Amino acid sequence: MFSNLMPQRKQFYELLAAHSDRLVAGANAVLRLVNTLGEPGHDGAALAAEVDMNEQSADQIKAEVISLLHKSFTTPFNRDQIHALTIELDNVINALRHVAHAVGMYSIKESTSEGRKMASLIADACMRLNRAVSALSDKHRTQEIIDLCKEIESIESQADRIERQAVTKLFQDGGSPWTAMKMREFYSLLDSVLDRCEDAAKTIEEILIENT
Repeated sequence: MFSNLMPQRKQFYELLAAHSDRLVAGANAVLRLVNTLGEPGHDGAALAAEVDMNEQSADQIKAEVISLLHKSFTTPFNRDQIHALTIELDNVINALRHVAHAVGMYSIKESTSEGRKMASLIADACMRLNRAVSALSDKHRTQEIIDLCKEIESIESQADRIERQAVTKLFQDGGSPWTAMKMREFYSLLDSVLDRCEDAAKTIEEILIENT
């Protein structure tokens, strides 16, 4: 009877995986948003709304995880770690939302090669984060998770280099100072998504260290 009162440990894994699914969906919407800037038929508002929808769904999942933490007798790993990972995942989708809305807010009309590269790296990092989170329930996939986390950290470093190159190019081209300022901020927002992905990857690594 006591076991029937305990929420299944697998619920935590399922919710965390579902949370990371929303990141992949949001990142793919941002990728389409950045890649189609300036093209006929581009609908930035619809793509931003798609990111919003995934962010709202992620918020609901976050609330479910926190509620489950409050009423659970047992958890698959440390409660603080579950909470920390949930917040880190939420930070990623929030950062994606900031990128999506910055396109309209800053009236960015054209895509750039640097922006497309960074958006592609974001999609790659979120996909790897999703795979790492989804594998947490399987103790036989520890090395796979570690490798995925290392790949995310490598992607973040690559994005840092692209951002620096992009900002340098902005101020070397002799264009409008306003354009340079708004694009610098936009690149910073893109990089912030990858920073948040790296934070989540490090939290996953800490979970593995303490639970293997």
